[in-house]
Parts: sequence; C-alpha cells; structure tokens
Amino acid sequence: MVKVLLIGLWVCVVTLLSSYGGAYWVAGTAAKQEDEPYLAGLEYRRLDAINVPMILDGGVRGYVVLKLVYTADAGTLRQITVDPQVFVINAAFDEIYMNGRVEFGKLSKYNLADMLASIKKRANEKLNGDVVQEVLVDSVNYIDKSEIRALVDRSGSKPKAGPKTTSNGKAEPATH
Repeated sequence: MVKVLLIGLWVCVVTLLSSYGGAYWVAGTAAKQEDEPYLAGLEYRRLDAINVPMILDGGVRGYVVLKLVYTADAGTLRQITVDPQVFVINAAFDEIYMNGRVEFGKLSKYNLADMLASIKKRANEKLNGDVVQEVLVDSVNYIDKSEIRALVDRSGSKPKAGPKTTSNGKAEPATH
C-alpha cells in the first residue's frame, strides 16, 4: 500500500515540475521575440492632386496641379499619431505658392530637386523628426484660366432638366 502511495506522489511531483518547466520556457522565448526589431521597409503614399492658384496683379492667372508621392518608414508611420500627408501637402502648397517656382503661362526648367528637398525638409520640421524619407513627383501641370473656361464651355454645362410631367401636369414618379 505504501509503495502505491509513493508512486502516486512521485507522479504528482514529476507532473508539477514538468508543467512549471514548460511554462518557464515558453515565457522566456516570448520575451525574446518581442525584442527583435520589425523590418517593415519603406511605404509609398500617393497624395491627391494639389491645386495651387497663381495670382498676379490681384487676379488668378491659372492653377498649378501637382500630384506627389512620398516615402516614409512603415514602422515610424505606425508609431506617430499624426498623418504626415497633411504636412507634405502644406509644404508643397507653400513651396509653389510662396516661392513661385512655376512661371505664369509658360513652363520652363527649374530645379525640381531643390523644390522636392524643400518640401521634405518643411514637412519633417513640422513632424519634429525624420519621418518623410523622400518626396517624388507623380505629375505637374499648369492650367491657364482661359483653358479652364474653354473646358467648361465645351462641356456644355447646361442646367439639369426638372422632373418629367404627365399630360395632366403632375410629376411622374422617379424610376431607378
């Protein structure tokens, strides 16, 4: 009888020690995995078109339409609470509007690298760190005010017709 009791006690002690050892081992490996850095790489984010009015002598002469793409470290983007897109758009608008890099009515060569570097620098200053890695141009266009009017005239922007009426003067129900 004592022999069976000692064997049962032995089985309980071995079971408890193996459970404790397994839990201790799993807890130690989980902590090491969290310490390893996450290699996310760069993330490209495309901005919506930015329309910058070009004003000369108190009147709008045309618009610069700019589409940009910026790159940023994916890990940094997850850590910051503010979307850098707002700051990149603001820096691009300021650079074109305030510094007048695009000539009125004519597109000529200008130092695009300096303009993009300035946009990156201004955006990173507002973000208090090196968040934006690079700013790339998707497209740059200049649209003169007369071209906009011609496009509107060509599109035939007539007012939409009202609801259809029947012979008795009542409106027909809409069909969808």
